[in-house]
Amino acid sequence: MSASTLTISEILGHKSALMDLPTFFKACGMAQSTGYQIAADGRLPLEVIPLGRRRFVRTVEAWRFLGLVPEEAGPGPACEAGPAAGNDEEAACEAASPVEQSIPTSK
Repeated sequence: MSASTLTISEILGHKSALMDLPTFFKACGMAQSTGYQIAADGRLPLEVIPLGRRRFVRTVEAWRFLGLVPEEAGPGPACEAGPAAGNDEEAACEAASPVEQSIPTSK
């Protein structure tokens, strides 16, 4: 049996701070039985957080693991709408240029 996967918009639409393991496994396209075995062996590349009988990973770490957010040191993506051809157009995203900040000096 193959595991169904989530779309990028479904994954990024997960707004809570923690993502349960079945959702994470589905986002990875992994069967739950395989995912739980990897987690039990300590080979899951994210910290597993037990809360009661359920297990979670941090949502932002799951996004990073899946390559959906930029690294900590880099700026976030700057998205601009595509040509005004209708609502079917996808946004074009490019890396934003770094913002220079000056340090205030006291006189």
